[in-house]
Amino acid sequence: MKRKILLFVVLPLFFACNAAKENKTEEQEKIVVQAKDKQILEEILELFSGEKDSPLPVLMIKVGTFFKETPYVAHTLETEPEQLVINLREMDCTTFAENCLAISKTIKSKNPGFEKFAKELQKIRYINEKIEAYPSRIHYFSDWIFTNDKKGIVKKISKEIADTEYDLKVSFMSTHPDSYKQLKNNPEFVKQLQEQEKEISSRTMYYIPKNKIAEVENKFQDGDIAGITTNIGGLDILHVVLLIRKEGRIHILHASSTAEKVVISENTLEDYLLKSKSATGVMVARPL
Repeated sequence: MKRKILLFVVLPLFFACNAAKENKTEEQEKIVVQAKDKQILEEILELFSGEKDSPLPVLMIKVGTFFKETPYVAHTLETEPEQLVINLREMDCTTFAENCLAISKTIKSKNPGFEKFAKELQKIRYINEKIEAYPSRIHYFSDWIFTNDKKGIVKKISKEIADTEYDLKVSFMSTHPDSYKQLKNNPEFVKQLQEQEKEISSRTMYYIPKNKIAEVENKFQDGDIAGITTNIGGLDILHVVLLIRKEGRIHILHASSTAEKVVISENTLEDYLLKSKSATGVMVARPL
C-alpha cells in the first residue's frame, strides 16, 4: 500500500453563499456524497436489518463480503475544502476498513440510517471527531488504532497476542512534504504533522512479527482489523486488511491494489507476509 493511500488532501477553504446552503447545518456542509452511495448504504442496511444482535466482528465480515468486486481506487478522499467523503462505490484499503466498521456499527444502532453512518465514519476517521484542516484527520494507521482504542471503538490486541514491541519512529510525511500537495502548499501543516509524529513515536507499541503468525493464528478472530507493518523508514503501515478464517487458516479480506478490487486472498495471511520483503508483521485491532 503506497503511503498516499492513507493520506487525505485539504485545499484552500471556499465558501459559497446562497439561500439553499443557508438551510444546511455546518456538518452537512462538510459531507461529500453521491446519490449512489446513499443507495448502496440503504441496500446494505435493508439486507442486514435483522442482524442488529449479531456480534460486530461478524457484521464486519458480512459487510466486507458484500463489497467484494468493488473497484479499488486511491485518493478518493481528496476534497476542497476538507470534508467527510463518503464513497461506497470505490475504495482503497483504509476506506474499505473504515466503511465496514462504520456500517456495522450503524446496523447495530437504535436508528440506523445515513445520518448515523456519517457520524460513525467521522468519529472513526478524525482525531477529535471534528472536521477541521488536513492535520485533523488520522494519517498514520498505527495512530488510527491507538486513537480508536482510546475512543472505545476498537481494542488493540497485538500485545496480548505476541507481546513484541514495535520499534516505531514515524516521520515519512513531514520529511517528504513535496510528495503531498496539501503539505507542499501549507508549511504550517508540516509543523503540525511533526508534532503528531513526535507523539506517535514516543509511544510503546506492539506488533505480531510475520514469523510468529502461524503459532498465534488461533488467537485471531474474523473481523479483526490488521495493519501490515513495514521496515520502510519513517512508515508504520503498508496496507490495511480485515482478517477472515478460511478452511481453518487466516486469510485477508481487503481492497487490493493488485487485484484492483475488494477480494478475499487465496493465500493465507502468513504467506502474504512472508512473500513481502517490506512487510514485517501486523498490528491488530478488534472492533468493539
